[in-house]
Formats: sequence, structure tokens, C-alpha cells
Amino acid sequence: MNEQIILLLTSFAISFVLSLIIIPLLKKLKVGQIERTDGPQSHLKKQGTPTMGGVIMILNIIIMAIITMIQNQGGDWAGEQNLLVLAFITVGFGIVGLVDDLKKLLGKNTKGLEPKLKMLGLLLIAVIYVVFLTNVLKIGTDIYIPFFENTLTLPIWLYIPFAVFVLLATTNAVNLTDGVDGLATTVTTIIFTCLTVIGIMTETKEVALMGSILVGTCLSFLLFNLHPAKVMMGDTGSLLLGGAMAGIALYLKMPLLLLIIALIPVIETLSVMIQVAYYKKTGKRVFKMAPIHHHFELCGWRENKVVAVFGAVTLVLCIIGLMSIS
Repeated sequence: MNEQIILLLTSFAISFVLSLIIIPLLKKLKVGQIERTDGPQSHLKKQGTPTMGGVIMILNIIIMAIITMIQNQGGDWAGEQNLLVLAFITVGFGIVGLVDDLKKLLGKNTKGLEPKLKMLGLLLIAVIYVVFLTNVLKIGTDIYIPFFENTLTLPIWLYIPFAVFVLLATTNAVNLTDGVDGLATTVTTIIFTCLTVIGIMTETKEVALMGSILVGTCLSFLLFNLHPAKVMMGDTGSLLLGGAMAGIALYLKMPLLLLIIALIPVIETLSVMIQVAYYKKTGKRVFKMAPIHHHFELCGWRENKVVAVFGAVTLVLCIIGLMSIS
């Protein structure tokens, strides 16, 4: 436990220093947020806020992964390769987001990469990760079923597309959650804390270490991302966080647990799907605006209230999630 706490604090400190260096640099380079004109009007004042802050997360995770491997070199732990695999899916998805953000900034619009190219990049990294888990690390294709204390073993031909779907769906869900200052960061920090605790409970050291790095990174970023945000994470950060979340859940053989602990991102995704489907069928809207956090904003909730309520709900869900596996 002490090792995880030290790692978390180190990650927090390095991420904080990186933020102090990179945020002013983003301002100087005029890497500003480009707000959607069809979004809440209150968000238009955020135009120009430094974005692409997920770069801070990428750099910090790379630095911390190197430090962690050096610290554990020569010890009795042989999980360095596994830690690198978790870092790969995290940073890999973040790089796809980085390319998307750069495309938006260079084109001075909110379009970014073509959806097909963006999905292709994420798909490639997801397939590499899942194939490595199954064929190299040989973790198996069994999936833990929450509350039932049982596992379901899928045939490999079914497990691989299922695992890839989990990665892509989770990343998209976190991306949709990132629409209010501090919301995605707060929700994912709580979820990563839950996954880290599970890593400690199951004695999966690489998960406990990577989780500690991610929690420290997110807590530090949150200092600059809470309303009014001094920096936005952009797709660089949201895709990175989604990839890390799903990657760890799959590594723990607990992707179904995400339906509990990550219910907020799931609801955000469902709200968009429901809104689009209902509007196409009837020409009317179910919500004032989707994703659902915008609905609550238009109902009069301030951004900090949205973050506080969604964060509190996620905390309760994570407690339920921990109860479901104990």
C-alpha cells in the first residue's frame, strides 16, 4: 500500500509541475478551445481556453512508467512487461486523440479527424492490445460476473471482438462525458481509484501501480480543470482516460464491472443515442440537449453542481461495484 501512495503522490507532483510548464506554453502557442456553436450558449465564453491538456497526461504517464520500472528493477516482481502493456493502451489512445485535436486546431473547427480515420486508429491499437493479452500474456478469455462470484468463458473468436468493442465503447463514452469543466476528470478519478483498490485486493500489482499513476495524474489535472477551467483535456485526454479505464478492466477480467462503476459515461452515451433516434423518428427531443449533462445545464444547474452530483453518483456506484466482487 505504501508503494502505491508514494507512486500516487509522485505522479501528482510531476503532473503538477508539467501543468505549470505546459499550460502557459499552450496559451503562448494559442492552442485554444473551439466551442460548438450548437452547444450551450454559456460555453461560448470558454472559446480560447487552452486545450489539448491531455498532453500533460501522456507525458506524465510515460515518465511515471519509466520511473516505476527503474524502481522495481532487480526486485522480485516480474510484471514490468505487463505495466508497459497497460501504458501502451493508455498512451496509444491518447496519441489518436492528440492527432484529432491537432487537426481541429489547424483547421480552426470542431471536426478534427474524419470519423473513419479516428475509429481506424483506435481500432488498430485496441486489436493489438487485446491480441497481446490473449496470445502473449495468455490471461484467458474468462469474464467475471459481478454479484454472482462466477466467471463466463468466451471462445476466443467471440472474446476478441467483445474486448475491442469494450475498449472503443468506453473511450467514446468518456469522450462524451467530457463536456463540462472537471466532469470527465472527476468521474474517471473516482473510477480509477476503484480499479486501483481492486488491483490491490486481487494482488494484481501492475494494475495497482498503473491505477495509482492515473489517480495522481487526474487529481493534479483536476486542479486546473475545475470550473472555471484553466485548461481543457481535449480528445487527447478523454480518449486516453477511456482507453486506460477499459484496458485495466479487461486486464482484471472485469469488463462487465464497467456497467456499474462507469454508469455515468454509459448514461451519457445512451442519452445521445436516445436523442438522435427519437428525433429522427418524431422530430422532437427527449432531452433539452444531449449528452445529458447539457440537459441539466439547460435546466439551470451550474457546472460545479453537475460535477458534484455526477461525481457523488459515481462514488456510490464504485462502492456498489466493490461490494459486487467481495
